[in-house]
Formats: sequence, C-alpha cells, structure tokens
Amino acid sequence: MPLPLFSLMLCVFGVGTAELVVAGILPAIAGDLDVSLSDAGLLVTAYALGVVIAGPVVTLAGSRIPRKPLLLGLMTLFVVSNALAALAPGYGVLMTARVLSALTHCTLFAVCIVVASGMAAPGKEASAVSKVAVGLNLATVLGVPLGVLIEQHLGWRAAFWSISGLSLVALLLVAVMLPADTAEAEGGAAAELRVLRGPRVQLAIVITALAMAAVFTAYTFVTPILTDLGGFDSSTVSWLLLLLGGGSLVGNLIGGRLADRALMPSLVGVLAVLGADLALMALGARVPWLLIALLVVFGAAYFAVMPALQARILTSAGDGAPTLAVAVNIGAFNLGIAFGAWFGGRLLGLDLGLRVVIAAAALLSWAAMLLAVRELSVDRRAERPAPSDAAATGAPKTSAPPHSPVPSDAAAATGTGDRLSLERNR
Repeated sequence: MPLPLFSLMLCVFGVGTAELVVAGILPAIAGDLDVSLSDAGLLVTAYALGVVIAGPVVTLAGSRIPRKPLLLGLMTLFVVSNALAALAPGYGVLMTARVLSALTHCTLFAVCIVVASGMAAPGKEASAVSKVAVGLNLATVLGVPLGVLIEQHLGWRAAFWSISGLSLVALLLVAVMLPADTAEAEGGAAAELRVLRGPRVQLAIVITALAMAAVFTAYTFVTPILTDLGGFDSSTVSWLLLLLGGGSLVGNLIGGRLADRALMPSLVGVLAVLGADLALMALGARVPWLLIALLVVFGAAYFAVMPALQARILTSAGDGAPTLAVAVNIGAFNLGIAFGAWFGGRLLGLDLGLRVVIAAAALLSWAAMLLAVRELSVDRRAERPAPSDAAATGAPKTSAPPHSPVPSDAAAATGTGDRLSLERNR
C-alpha cells in the first residue's frame, strides 16, 4: 500500500477502534466510575448520535478548508479527545470526550475517502477507497480485541491512551506523506449542498442505508445465531467471528477491484450474493459446517459492498463537491446499522425466532439490490447514443441545408465528457 494511503488507513483504523472498543470495555468503565451499566451504555449511544447528527454539520463548516489542513485539524481533535477520555476523572468528562471524538468521525472518514479517490489513477478509485476502508476491517478484527486485552491487563484508561498514541502516529504520517495538491477546497457549502440535492446521490444514500440495515438485522444477533441455531459452544464464538473478520478483509479488497471494473454490475451482484447467503443461512443454520461457510461469505459480501457504495456516491456527485455527500452516506451507514439492530430486535420481541430475523435481512438486501438494478438500467439507457431522426424513421440521408447549425467544439467536448462520465458510472 502506498504510504499516503497507509496514513489514511491508519486514521480510519484509529477512529474505527475508538468507536467500537467501548462496547468491549464497558463493564470496566462502569465499575471504575461507579455508574450503572445502562448509563455507561449511553457512551455508545451519544457517540452514534454525534456521528449521525453532527457529522454533516461539521462537514459543511469545514467545506472551505483545504482537505489536508482539515484532516490534520480533525485528527488533532481526535487525539486530544481520546487523551481526555483516558484522563477523565468522572462520567461527565468521559461523555464530553466521547462527544468530541464523535464530532470528528463522519467528516474524517469522508475526507479520507475523497482524498484517497482523488489520488488514485483513473479507473482505480474504488480500489483506493477499499484500501483506506481496510482500517475499519482491522478495527473490528484487530483493534477491538487488542483494546479489550489492554484493558484486561492495564485498565480501560490504557486502551484510550493506546488509541490516542496510535492516532498521533497517523497524524504525523498524514502531515509528512499526504501531498498538498490533493487538498483543494471545492466551492464551499453551496456547492456541497447542490451535490447532495441530486436525485442520483440521494438514491445512492438510500441503497447504502438499506444494505446496512440488511447486514445488521442479522449481524446484531450473530452470537445467538451461532449458539442457539448452530449449536456452537460460546467459547468458540470468538474464533468463528475471527473467521468472519478474515472473510470481510478479503471481501473488502475484492469488492474494490470489482467496483473499479464495473461499478453498478458489481454492486448488484454483491447485494444479490448477500441476500442469497442470508436466505441459505435462514434455511441451513442448524448445519454447523454450512453455517461456518455462510458466515465467511457473509463477512466477505458485507465488506465487498462497502467500497462500491462509496464509489457510487463519488461517481453520482460527478465533478461537484462530494465531501458532504460522502459524509451523509457515512451517516446512512450508521442509520442503517441502528435500524437493522432495532428491526431484528422487534422481530425477536414478537417471538418470530432467529430464522425469521435472518430471512428479513435477506429481503432487505434484495430490496437494496432492486434499487441498484434500477440505477444500472438508467445508466445503460443514458449511455446509448440517441438515434438521428433519419435513422429513427428509416428515411434516406440527405445533405444538410446551407444554414443548418453545426455543433460547436464546446458542445462536442461536452458530449464526450458526458459519455466518459456515464462509462464511469457504469
């Protein structure tokens, strides 16, 4: 991985670990600060709300700041907020530190994705995005287990010190390795809002929310799926989740390459595979070896779809200012996650069972796939050249009248640009 992309990946790794590790060290925090487990759980809730609500606002506020200085500023706030969490004398200060950290999350992810895409060679944008997104895979597979291990031996404060120190390294790498010419501002808040109003961008965001709802309707209950349906002992769940993480790492890299070759066909295909995998899981979850195989495919499909969803936002934005659209798309990821967890829980609350939960996740995935199919068909219709009147009617060609308008060079150039843009979207 090129060092500039590695520095961005390390930023994503730090932010992803900080978001997820709290769930693993929650009992230690609650015991040390003398608060209930439910109150400690609000640290997770407050962070998620900060990402969804404040993220687009922070992105708009920073829309006039060149991207490299903006990224350095966000990482500085992130390093400081995690150091503050490590030093927190009480629950209130820790909550403040978590909220400050959440303020950086959405915009930081969005800027990393946009900068990575801008540095990539033409046709390699999705692969660049997938390499940066590996940081999120590693946060799940490596960052969280290491954070829990550090908490068990050195205390929960040491986990936050570790995140702050690692993120400081990432900040220094960004300062040294990231080229300044990738950091130009693109028209401010008005340009960002114009891009966000585009119907193609909005539909891409809806597809993202549906896809993530599908994943987390099932993934939220992965442990009872493995133990209650698959019959696995609870002591083996962590190893099975490690297999899922390995599948997600491979899926992320493959998904980026597929999206570079054919963005919308690959997005349709991965969503179809995700839905089929979930449907088979609902039917065959009681067969242990089959469940393990389906779990690995589930992880691969889940993370294969992520670079394609982000690349679709970038291509839908065209030559406009895409940072806000990417930030809102990241908010849609979190919204889909929240809805999926709630929806799956409601189905279980109705005593419908885990199989119904998994089947419902499959239906959500196929709903996202149908929207992607619609977008693919629109792209393909738009890229077909419009036939001339003569060709359409079968009339013989005639020479143009003396005063017929001749297309200007500018118009011809615009047509060429449109065709190239449509080919990228495809």
